[in-house]
Amino acid sequence: PPTPADDLAGEMEDVDFEDEGAEEPDGEAWDTEEDEGLEDGMEAQDDSEVTFSLHSASVFCVSLDPKTNTLAVTGGEDDKAFVWRVSDGELLFECSGHKDSVTCAGFSHDSVFVATGDMSGLIKVWRVDAKEEVWSFEVGDLEWMEWHPQAHVLLAGTADGNSWMWKIPSGDCKTFQGPACPATCGRILPDGKRAVVGYEDGTMRIWDLKQGTSLHVLKGQDGHQDPLTCVASNQDGSLILTGSVDCHAKLVSSATGKVVCVFKMESTAPKTPAGEGEEAESNSVESLGFCNVMPLAAVGYLDGTLAIYDLSTQSLRHRCQHESGIVQLQWEESSAVVYTCSLDGAVRLWDARSGKMISEYRGHSAEILDFAVNKDASIVVTTSGDHQAKVFCVQRPDR
Repeated sequence: PPTPADDLAGEMEDVDFEDEGAEEPDGEAWDTEEDEGLEDGMEAQDDSEVTFSLHSASVFCVSLDPKTNTLAVTGGEDDKAFVWRVSDGELLFECSGHKDSVTCAGFSHDSVFVATGDMSGLIKVWRVDAKEEVWSFEVGDLEWMEWHPQAHVLLAGTADGNSWMWKIPSGDCKTFQGPACPATCGRILPDGKRAVVGYEDGTMRIWDLKQGTSLHVLKGQDGHQDPLTCVASNQDGSLILTGSVDCHAKLVSSATGKVVCVFKMESTAPKTPAGEGEEAESNSVESLGFCNVMPLAAVGYLDGTLAIYDLSTQSLRHRCQHESGIVQLQWEESSAVVYTCSLDGAVRLWDARSGKMISEYRGHSAEILDFAVNKDASIVVTTSGDHQAKVFCVQRPDR
């Protein structure tokens, strides 16, 4: 007869759990029973190596220090930002003094400084080795913030349509006046001399950072019909990709400011006719980026589609379907592998040549809101609505 639970418990007491590996199969079996009944297996498995849990609300953003890739900075809805060690989750210092959600955080190109920005527009810069604040400034509501790729210069976009540029730590300042609507996204081009900024009215501008003048403006038919959500450039800065709520991605020449081609994705969701006062279901572009080693671009959509486009033929090469919306994507630095994180709380690696998924990592019990990949593509650091940041080892055996 099957052992009654009491007897089983009695037997369990005699088992020597120190005995490495002897109980493995049993352990596994017990785990799966535990996990039954958890929602879509979201927290059933945890593939992460390190969990950072000092935040007390959703963690909105993460960046890795570019020089050593050993430090992460995270910002959250708890109005806090922390700099911590990726290897063990050890806190280095807190970036204190924010009074609103910290939505932007990043290290300077040489990892000397870290900048944190909150929604209300308070930006602070800290010297990493001294763990001390060296500069702060208040702008209007902050939309995005980015360090210059070669200099101690910070660029940010605000809800009033301005983009701001500061020398750090002197604070010398320049502004670039866009249309009277939020500057929703921005990127400094690899040459460090120009920046591309997207706006809520669907327009895009390429700015000359030195002169403070607008080199090219994309608007009307050339622009987007809805707010821009994201912008990226290829490695030499010759091509720009813009994404919008209008479901289109546009490939633009940075030299001429002309649209090279438009990638349109029809939503996989069945189109339901919009009722009175309802908007038709929009399938917005959430993230995009260029591959460094092949002429490919990836576009991630709110309906969960990851589209791999071939730039040489300007055609759709692969369509990788996710169950839920893509929040962000990034290419590995020196291969044709693209990483996605999505609202289902998983990180996935895709081979852009075959369109096949390489691997999947879970551990968050809520959506992933941001992630960063280190240079040699061995770790991914994620942030989530579950108040945690996690470090996943993604080193693959085939390398």
